[in-house]
Amino acid sequence: MRDEVGVIVAALTPRGKKGDVDFGAAFEMIDHLCKAGVRGIALFTATGEYPAYTVDERTRLVYLAAKRSRVPVFAGVGAISLDDSVTLAREAQHAGAAGVFLPPPHFFPYPQEELSEFYLQFAAHMRKGSEIWIANTPTVTSPIALETARSLLETGKFAGIEDPGVNAPFVADLPVAYLTSDDALLVLARRSGARGVVSAAACAVPELVVKLDCALAAGDEAAVLRREAQLREFLAWAGEFPHPLLVKTAAGVRGMKSGAPAIPLSAARQRRLDEFRRWFETWLPSVKQ
Repeated sequence: MRDEVGVIVAALTPRGKKGDVDFGAAFEMIDHLCKAGVRGIALFTATGEYPAYTVDERTRLVYLAAKRSRVPVFAGVGAISLDDSVTLAREAQHAGAAGVFLPPPHFFPYPQEELSEFYLQFAAHMRKGSEIWIANTPTVTSPIALETARSLLETGKFAGIEDPGVNAPFVADLPVAYLTSDDALLVLARRSGARGVVSAAACAVPELVVKLDCALAAGDEAAVLRREAQLREFLAWAGEFPHPLLVKTAAGVRGMKSGAPAIPLSAARQRRLDEFRRWFETWLPSVKQ
């Protein structure tokens, strides 16, 4: 188990004209992220809109990405059923993925007892030593209660948990690693014991998130304050748009193809998105300094 995980990018999934995976654009994105100094790339998390893609598409991209990337690739294996999650995870292992992020099954709500059984049965299907991360994604799936998470993590079957919240006493007692998945709480989470971040913002501004995390590790308080302020400027726009549209738009400004939004925008929202695009173009140079 690594002591420090650092910045793992929650990557977009570039979408082709027919809604399929744009593999060429995905390779360009992987090259860009590796060059920026991230510590890992997570495909098909919520930011990667995993429900929109087939098991075959997801399996193929993970396989090719693991061969292409110069940093570890992680596979999001969320699905509507245990069988599909197990299939995705096994294929990811065969492809050489460093680990998998497993959220609860999507679409239907599930009680804690079933969530616990889901995770335990998933772990039982994986080979010994598999790096399985519990991904708590309460905005899009059934939330995992702290008691449930602790019980699962104490089994020794999981590498750690990715969670958007910050609960210092909970983190302090964990026998495994905790990663934050909320960019807005990155500094607080790291100072509360998080060993890294699964960052959607890093898909748009990887250099900013990496510099912020490095400043935290170095104890450079002036750099932390400056970079955190910049990150908050970017995130201030996020609540105005459905996730991950802001990240897609920013990536597009940087020349990366990500495809059309999953749903059309209203005229007013489109005008606001155009404002963001103009703001981002003028703001980006300050991040690169």
